[in-house]
Amino acid sequence: MDTLAQITGRYEYIEAQLNAGPKASEIAALTREYSELTPVAEQIAAYRQMLDDIAEAETMLGDPEMKELAEEELPALKASLPELEHSLRLALLPKDSADAKPAILEIRPGTGGDEAALFAADLFGMYQRYAEARGWKVEIIEQQMTELGGLKELTARIVGENVFARLKYESGVHRVQRVPSTESGGRIHTSAATVAVLPEAEDVDIDIPATDIRIDTMRASGSGGQHVNTTDSAVRITHLPTGLIVTSSEKSQHRNREIAMSVLRARLYEAERARIDGERSADRKAQVGSGDRSERIRTYNFPQGRMSDHRINLTLYKLDAILGGDLDETIDALTADAQAHQLAEMEA
Repeated sequence: MDTLAQITGRYEYIEAQLNAGPKASEIAALTREYSELTPVAEQIAAYRQMLDDIAEAETMLGDPEMKELAEEELPALKASLPELEHSLRLALLPKDSADAKPAILEIRPGTGGDEAALFAADLFGMYQRYAEARGWKVEIIEQQMTELGGLKELTARIVGENVFARLKYESGVHRVQRVPSTESGGRIHTSAATVAVLPEAEDVDIDIPATDIRIDTMRASGSGGQHVNTTDSAVRITHLPTGLIVTSSEKSQHRNREIAMSVLRARLYEAERARIDGERSADRKAQVGSGDRSERIRTYNFPQGRMSDHRINLTLYKLDAILGGDLDETIDALTADAQAHQLAEMEA
């Protein structure tokens, strides 16, 4: 109970600070903490109210005039308590500090040639439609297409509310089973694409000394005049300690540096998060959302209209809707499974 009192006290203090008019330099941090604490404070208030209602009903049992009403109310009140306790435990779970961050989405075809590239494009379409439905903004950073309209490689930035929290369980190998349009014999082919979702990192999250990177620029030739340094001015950044290479080929060379550094920071930040998580859990691969890009996480079976998520044994027969961006049921199930793991660890 001390923890609940501390959280409520902190919430009330921040609320008072915001109402009093804080310094301009403090507004952002206070507002962020207030929004994070609000759902927790509401759960605590609901739980305490339920305890008060039960205590009041039990007191009424001693009053001959109120006894019948109390006997009627008490079973319903007590039946609601376990669900409220569970919701409160979920609200008190440690939050992933990256949950509210924008995400860097990377998609690459795996085994399967042209069909894998077409499937990679289908996956990006799925995430685009999901993002649009939630009011998120998708910005393509790097995209290479095949002649058939498939994806050789894609890097995109997705900005909105709780983007990483919703997409972080998408990292891994996605497998497709279908008859390719180029297949005349009607045989089902299996191919795959790899998805990586990284939280966007800020300078405060990951510091990259200038001495750790090499920046190469490839400027356009032939345009002349005002187009010099603005067209095909690709930037390649090499992180010397790890050998990581990031490229960006927007029209603006200055923007390319920003984009490439953003992607590099995200990759290094995620590597550091994975290292810390690995130290916390020896059996990290058993957990949902381990982010292991070599792990086969999902199969999309077109002949059966089926999507199966292998981590939580979830199978849904609404493949068209899922590829159309209807991902909430799957993501909610993955989130609930991850929370159940967290609860089990805390109780152990």
